[in-house]
Parts: sequence; structure tokens; C-alpha cells
Amino acid sequence: AGSKLREIFDKINNLLSGKSVQSGGRAVSVTQHPQALDFVFYKLAEKFVRQGEEEVASHHDAAFPIAVVASGIWEIHPRVGDLFLAHLHKKCPYSVPFYPALKEGTSMEEYQRILGYQVKDSMVEEQDNFLKRMSGMIRLYAALIQLRWPYGDQQGTHPHGLSYGWRWLAQMLNMEPLADVTATLLFDFLEVCGNALMKQYRVQFWKVMVLLQEAYVPRIEAITSSGQMGSLMRLKQFVQECVQEKKISLPTGALQPAFWKS
Repeated sequence: AGSKLREIFDKINNLLSGKSVQSGGRAVSVTQHPQALDFVFYKLAEKFVRQGEEEVASHHDAAFPIAVVASGIWEIHPRVGDLFLAHLHKKCPYSVPFYPALKEGTSMEEYQRILGYQVKDSMVEEQDNFLKRMSGMIRLYAALIQLRWPYGDQQGTHPHGLSYGWRWLAQMLNMEPLADVTATLLFDFLEVCGNALMKQYRVQFWKVMVLLQEAYVPRIEAITSSGQMGSLMRLKQFVQECVQEKKISLPTGALQPAFWKS
């Protein structure tokens, strides 16, 4: 509910602003230790990213309430935003976007970690699980760049707005695709913020969508094996329908004005 989200936001904002808040049955304040505020900034940013890879990965609609709180906190406390991006880029290099290359002297296990895989006792996580986590983080990012906390000071610009999403999309299409990963993340990103990008960039956006359909999807297809077709077909169908109908629907779970009255 909107009222519940406001409570959460106020509690986080109060904590970061030096006020005393109740946590675990006791009053805590960042004024209690000289490094407390730095610590809280760091852990909060880390938790936002973790909610992307865990909650949003399992429940796509969760991207919007988490992102709107993160966006509002970022606006008031820019340090959280810097740290959010740092955690996000480390856990999901594709959010830069960046495809890390294997450097000389790097072990295969370390390289898997750099790519974003979870490695435990030399065992690398399943590809499906890896893609699910990356999707969650990209969806959170795609929601965050288009959302603003509705009770904030709307005079200034969004601290990390749609222009960053436009840049991300352009950079993705300038890179050599990776099997499975590229198709999955392009679909996730466009499903969440395609509608917002369409409204903002209009003719330019449709030029990019046609380029994606005619030139980039075939490049993904060329490197995709038969076992990796699912993500490619989903992207292909999505782009085809959007270009044909000249529209991208609002994503499911998007926060409507009525939500804030709940």
C-alpha cells in the first residue's frame, strides 16, 4: 500500500537525516558513532541492490515500490545513489553495460565471479539462476530511472533519469551480443521502461527499435545455440509486436496514482 511505502521511506530518511528511529526494539541514530552514517549509506545501497537480485528476480512487480523509495532517497541523499550504482555495477556488470574480458593471470573461478556468477566451493551457479538474478537487477534499474518519489521536491531533475536508460540501450546495441545474456536483459529492460522511453524519445526511440529488430536481433541469433532460444524468441516477439503496433504498454505493476491513496 502507498501508506506503508511512505512509512518505510520516512523511517529510512529519518535515520539518514540523523534522527532517532526504532529498530529491533531500541532507538538507533547515526549520531552515535562518527562512521555510522557512512556505514548506513553503504549497507542501505547494498540492500537495495540485493532486493533487485532476490525480490524483483522472483516477483517482477516488486521493482516499482522498491525503485520509487530508492529514487526518493537518492534525491535527498546523493551518496546512496553513488553507492547503489557501485554495488549494482559490481554485482551486475551488464548494468554498466560492460562485458568483462578474461585477463591474463585471472583464474576461471575469479572470472566467473567478475561476470556476476555466484561461486561457492568452486561450484558455479546454474545459468537459469544467474540470468534470473541479473534480470532482477536490470528490472530494478529500469524502474528506478523512470520513477520519482511523489512527495519530494519535484523542482530539480531526477538524480539518475531516463537519459541514462537511453544511453544504456544505445551502448548495448553498440556491443557484440553475448548468447543468452543480451537477449534476456534487453527484454527485461524494454518491458519495464520501454513505455517511458517511447514517450520521452518518440521518433528516435522507434528508429532504435527498428534497428534492434532488423540488425541487432539477427546478430544475437547468429551466436545463439538451440538450447538458448527461449530468451531470444521472447525478445524477438516483443520487439516485433511493439514495432507493428507502434506502442509499448505500461509495464505490469507500474504504480498508478490510485496506489498512493491506499
